[in-house]
Amino acid sequence: MPKQMDKHNNGPKIQKEMETVAQMIKIYCRRKHHHHELCGQCQDLKQYAHKRLGLCPFGEDKGACSNCSIHCYQPQYRTAIKKVMRYSGPWM
Repeated sequence: MPKQMDKHNNGPKIQKEMETVAQMIKIYCRRKHHHHELCGQCQDLKQYAHKRLGLCPFGEDKGACSNCSIHCYQPQYRTAIKKVMRYSGPWM
């Protein structure tokens, strides 16, 4: 059963997922956008992903976002993060 949405998740599982998504976005931006630091678009995506993870109603009990019944990402961010994960996944 989901937790209340007003609480910010910061448990070890959420922190690990935040680190993983940040690393994937960093790989994508370096290789696709040719930036050493995150470009504005990738920085925005990273902040959005961290916000969504922090507010996930399942908290530490969450599964993979791709298997989630809620899909809390806005469509443009969902498309962007899928592209990043498809590209960066093999490099991880």
